[in-house]
Amino acid sequence: MSRFPRKSPWGDVQRCEQLIDGVFLVSTASHGGIMVRKSVAEFLSLEARKIGANKRNYLCFEIGCAEHIVMRELLDKKLWQFPDCVTERAKLEETINCSLQQRLPAYWESRQKRLPLSERLKDGAEKTAAHHAGTNRPTAKQSGRLEIG
Repeated sequence: MSRFPRKSPWGDVQRCEQLIDGVFLVSTASHGGIMVRKSVAEFLSLEARKIGANKRNYLCFEIGCAEHIVMRELLDKKLWQFPDCVTERAKLEETINCSLQQRLPAYWESRQKRLPLSERLKDGAEKTAAHHAGTNRPTAKQSGRLEIG
């Protein structure tokens, strides 16, 4: 088990939760984010490592900006899952995705290119379904013309 960081780029760490070995969700008196020990950062894509702020032995991903990169990559690689206390996992995952698409579109685009074709098709079908739900038009899946899964 990794030793928890005591200092962060945002101040002294007041609360710290280990997501996986060497990856910490930290909060300070006024801010926080995710700190990834450099010795375990190889699970992150090159694009993610470029975005993380380099602070001593950590790559740091600020809350509200870049912390979703780490969560997304941990989920993609099945290294972590939402804790049991999270009851609306699909909604939280959609929040992560939307945040990345809006705030870090270049990162999101590079992530999409790395995904296997089946995942890209699934993602595209879900976006189409959400769009059609907003316009009250049936999706291909609802009309029985297309099954992706």
